Amino acid sequence: MTKLTPLHFMLAIVISGTALTTTTTAQDGDPAGRMARAANRFLGTLDHSQKLKATFKFDDDERINWHFIPRDRKGIGLWDLEGAATEAAGDLVKTGLSGAGYEKALEVRSLEEVLYLFEGGTEEERRLKRHPHRYYISIFGTPGNKGNWGWRFEGHHLSLNYTIKDGKVASSTPEFFGANPGLIDAGPGRALRVLGAREDIARQILKSAPDAMRKNIWLSKTAPKDIRGGGVAQPVFADAEGVAYADMTPDQQKLLRDLLAEYLKAMPASIVRERMQSIQKAGLDSIHFGWWGGSELNEPHHYVVQGKTFIIEYNNTQNSANHVHAIWRNLAGDFDLPAK
Repeated sequence: MTKLTPLHFMLAIVISGTALTTTTTAQDGDPAGRMARAANRFLGTLDHSQKLKATFKFDDDERINWHFIPRDRKGIGLWDLEGAATEAAGDLVKTGLSGAGYEKALEVRSLEEVLYLFEGGTEEERRLKRHPHRYYISIFGTPGNKGNWGWRFEGHHLSLNYTIKDGKVASSTPEFFGANPGLIDAGPGRALRVLGAREDIARQILKSAPDAMRKNIWLSKTAPKDIRGGGVAQPVFADAEGVAYADMTPDQQKLLRDLLAEYLKAMPASIVRERMQSIQKAGLDSIHFGWWGGSELNEPHHYVVQGKTFIIEYNNTQNSANHVHAIWRNLAGDFDLPAK
């Protein structure tokens, strides 16, 4: 368990003076239209050289070149922006998330400051590796109500990808959130677990299982080292494992619905409705939940929630089980491309 001083904790939850209590208005109605308008406003704040960095053809291979690791990226970095451009960048990101999702993204970015404190190094090394503004916006195609275009917001432990076709959000996956450290404990009332609910609800499903069922949910005492398909354009998955929703107790079924809601609440309401309609059409009964690894806090663990239309994969094994990777993918195909 990582311990931080109260001073470090306060540094961790502030990004250049912007407190993480920032709220946004509810997102609903016409997300694609809002995205197009926000993308065009953002592009309008850039100079020529910045615009060249930020824009790509819709069919450029870069559109599916996603990943959540700290690496060199194309696009325009937040640290290259100032003034109106910075504000417009934030407004664009907000169109792809709910208020809760936007705050979660800010929290993820804030953890880069924590990693810098842990790892030390020069200011230049911090800029090159651990920085809350080392996140990039890329726009593919021409934003508008006709034709195809898309955009991405990405950096360490965040990858948000959107494809818009004829004024409709055709794809909002892969959707990745991570957290390192997964837990910051700076004393009573000063603990931060950015993705803690995603762990706690899933563990309750395991622990509430009757003995005969638990052996079918708990697939191995050893957890995989990471999620599958990081950086791969389409989901990597096998047949669903674990216990199906139809075979769970009523309490477990509620917990599984709560877990789905915990992931879904990061997205705008209209995207949530579309995902839920797809899930309900395919049937809740076929959704499976499986668990790998230890069953207690601070033990390496991994779980998968898999239905006919989607897969959630969660892993917390690195750094003494204090480093979370969590992803939502579309089994029909991410980036509005057919799955292979």
